[in-house]
Amino acid sequence: MVNQSLSKQEKSIHTPPIYKRILLKLSGEALQGEHAFGIDPQMVTYLIEEISTVANLGIQIGIVIGAGNLFRGKKLASVGIDRITGDQMGMLATVMNALAMRDAIEKFKLPARIMSAIPMSGLVDHYDRRKAVHHLEQKRIVIFAGGTGNPLVTTDSAASLRGIEVQADILLKATNVDGIYTEDPAVNLHAERYTHLKFQEALDKELGIMDLTAFCQCRDHQLPIRVFNIHKPGALLRAVTGTDEGTLVD
Repeated sequence: MVNQSLSKQEKSIHTPPIYKRILLKLSGEALQGEHAFGIDPQMVTYLIEEISTVANLGIQIGIVIGAGNLFRGKKLASVGIDRITGDQMGMLATVMNALAMRDAIEKFKLPARIMSAIPMSGLVDHYDRRKAVHHLEQKRIVIFAGGTGNPLVTTDSAASLRGIEVQADILLKATNVDGIYTEDPAVNLHAERYTHLKFQEALDKELGIMDLTAFCQCRDHQLPIRVFNIHKPGALLRAVTGTDEGTLVD
């Protein structure tokens, strides 16, 4: 449920952040709120409120956003659309989501840039790693759109790749659950949440945290991952200040 403001307890947090630069992975579904499809303005506003609280701490923020609220290549393929074409439609949909996010961020008086892996002159900037790092150093929120620019690759892989390229301190994977559990908490109410996992432990237990390619990229380049529930007000703030929030994988 969307909460328009942080609780008094969250507002009183003065713990300094433990990260200088973060890569936030948002699913497209995060933007649709309680709707079955599309972009919910109220949900976008909530997300930007959460992000702005962190930005105001001076943390450099990169965002990779999915497109599941608009298109999924795999689903489109199931109804007869070529898988490559479906994935290309999904990549374009991430640009649509990025435009909505940028507009909302700027309404909060925060500077933002969109960088797309797919050249779209006149609409958004083309992705350039050095320019992306420069924007981050200038405290501009950078939204990475277009996935990796390639079909058959998930936005999880885009998140791990961009996180590694811009030397983020951590990849924060926003979900609708409180972290990684021993079992699906929606099925087993007694499932226990892990607070900390090692990469190999997560692989051995086949916990399915994210796309396997993305997960192994993070492992190989020592980019830690924290999985948390973006729908909990203040969760993102707690994640960047080192409070026990979600599950840390390193």
